[in-house]
Amino acid sequence: MVLKILVIEDDKFLRELISQKLAKEGYEVVEAVDGENGIESVKKEKPGLVLLDLILPGIDGFEVLAKMKSDPELAKIPVIILSNLGQKDDIEKGLEMGANDYLIKAHFTPGEIVEKIQALSE
Repeated sequence: MVLKILVIEDDKFLRELISQKLAKEGYEVVEAVDGENGIESVKKEKPGLVLLDLILPGIDGFEVLAKMKSDPELAKIPVIILSNLGQKDDIEKGLEMGANDYLIKAHFTPGEIVEKIQALSE
């Protein structure tokens, strides 16, 4: 079965770059541009994994994560936070809230993102 990945990212260039890489790797990709849209997409699409930016217009990534983890239907979906917020506090907060992993955008290539996804989905 093909893993469906929801990419919640407001940066169009980065969202398309990640989506194209994931599609090339054989994943089904769904995109959301903000927190509201992200939550709707998670409920509708029931992805196998979510790549979640923290700084989003409207509802931020922490709130998206909180809403997912408080919904029994969505709580088990693995989440990888993808953010420019590299502070230890943000990383710890994201992981404490239930994220499975945390990637700082500036430090990772799309290929490394794919590796993280493969490790989580095995």
